[in-house]
Amino acid sequence: MTYADRMPQPRRRDRATTRAGLLAAARTRFARHGYDGAGVRDIAGDIGVDPALVFRYFGSKKALYAEAMRLPVPEGLTRGAQRPVPHIADAMLREVVFGQWPEFGGEHPLVAMLRSSGHPGVRDELRDGICGGYLGDLADRIDGPDAQLRAEMVGALLIGLGVLRDVVEAPAVSQASFEQVRGLVADMVRAATGPRG
Repeated sequence: MTYADRMPQPRRRDRATTRAGLLAAARTRFARHGYDGAGVRDIAGDIGVDPALVFRYFGSKKALYAEAMRLPVPEGLTRGAQRPVPHIADAMLREVVFGQWPEFGGEHPLVAMLRSSGHPGVRDELRDGICGGYLGDLADRIDGPDAQLRAEMVGALLIGLGVLRDVVEAPAVSQASFEQVRGLVADMVRAATGPRG
């Protein structure tokens, strides 16, 4: 047996597990403290790794934030060109506004992102993700003038409901069930996106 054989071997790091751990720690830190309040050292320390791994796996704190805080709108929500806007808004209400978010420390990811929206790069990503993503898909389904404006008004309604429920804890909204809210939201969405005349 050689000297090298007797030496303790360095523990091999599982890249996928470490990367997933950094994302989970980042979600919690960013949700609680915002972009500027969450340090790379703290995020790495939460899972017991060197902060250099953040830069190795993600390139920058901004890129880590973008991946960790990507709004988890369910995949396929806006697929199918014939799916009416009120049906999509209903699904978004159920999945996004009334969803449970244990991976974000129990807080709604939009609230966590809004906490960081004062940072210019974060604000740009938030705007691109919301307005260029699912709200752009909604706008494509709205006939008539001001389609993007009307789609963004639907977004404002849903985001406002999320903030009132999870941040403000407005009494009526936070205590209302999904079934109580969905009909009212559908009426508002139809009014905002239906034919104008």
